[in-house]
Amino acid sequence: MNKIYYPALVDKDLDSDFGVSFPDFPGCVSAGESLEEALLGAQEALAGHVALMLADGEGLPKPSALEAVADTKEASTVAVTLIPVVLPGRARRVNVTLDEALLEEIDQISNNRSGFLAEAARAELARRRA
Repeated sequence: MNKIYYPALVDKDLDSDFGVSFPDFPGCVSAGESLEEALLGAQEALAGHVALMLADGEGLPKPSALEAVADTKEASTVAVTLIPVVLPGRARRVNVTLDEALLEEIDQISNNRSGFLAEAARAELARRRA
């Protein structure tokens, strides 16, 4: 498994939820009422952002040094952390058995079963790891 860790800033004002941003990925953000919710969302946001960049053929930036990111924190910053993202590997064909009603539901909302199942698996793995 090829995993990269990107630095993230966790911010919170007195009257706001927790917010997470990634200096290496402007516009990639997450928020949550609790710190745990914000960090789980940050993992999902980063994974989705990276997946879209790779699908578009874009290269990924080298992660900034954690110390350099810590030096840029603002008064509302409550933490600087690292968020992992698993880089997709080579696609491999597998045989799975699923209830046909479940397959029909998947087919109603997605035109790519494999992609849908892979995305669902990644989200569940992130949830269970947290």
